[in-house]
Amino acid sequence: MEDGSVLVEQADGFAVVTLNRPDKLNAFNMTQNKSLLAALQAADSDPECRAVLLTGAGRGFCAGQDLGDRDPSDGPSDLGETIDTLYNPLVRKMRSMEIPIVCAVNGVAAGAGANIALACDIVLAARSAKFIEVFSKIGLVPDSGGTWTVTRLVGEARAKAIMMTGEPVPAETAENWGLIWRAVDDDDLMETARDLTARLAKGPTLGLGWTKTLVQAAGSNTLDQQLDLERDTQRQAGQTPDYAEGVKAFLEKRPPVYTGRR
Repeated sequence: MEDGSVLVEQADGFAVVTLNRPDKLNAFNMTQNKSLLAALQAADSDPECRAVLLTGAGRGFCAGQDLGDRDPSDGPSDLGETIDTLYNPLVRKMRSMEIPIVCAVNGVAAGAGANIALACDIVLAARSAKFIEVFSKIGLVPDSGGTWTVTRLVGEARAKAIMMTGEPVPAETAENWGLIWRAVDDDDLMETARDLTARLAKGPTLGLGWTKTLVQAAGSNTLDQQLDLERDTQRQAGQTPDYAEGVKAFLEKRPPVYTGRR
């Protein structure tokens, strides 16, 4: 959907996807939500795209759902339908993509915006950025996978406090708690994020995608199940051209040139 609410830049082996409603702090409306899903689907189906960088335009990453689209005085809304048709498909797509998704949080990430960011595989945030689970401020519960993701990242005690109080979590605190990978200086955010995404895009794409799948499965598997899954996945990885190239490059003492192909 080319409506301007999501911008896509094709870089060398990866796509830069930018939420682009800066006058609304990139808050989601239906169009932007669908456009983001379409951009991710396009990246996932493009064999030349081996990673995605997600960020926001302007002074914020995403302020969550645009409440200007909702007026409770018009009568009760079925927010469950909104989640079922917009947010859940988006999170499921992000988690199932077998290429890395890097998120560069350039400002406030609130509500669904915070949880979409945290659904990415590697999250960098500007030091001025904040993560805010604002749902309790308007009588709602966290969605977009927040109760699942945040609890697994920081534990039950912190997850409950973050969500029940709605207090902002600064980027450096988020890094210290393990909520994100790293906080970086504001001026260095995009360069750092692009460099990281470019490096991932040149990596062994199949192996990185399978690593993502394994880590996500670990939370619900028993040790025996995970050991078996590692075995079966390693069997596949060992049959890829990238494995052969990695070993050859190591023996020849040169950088590997991965193709990310089966």
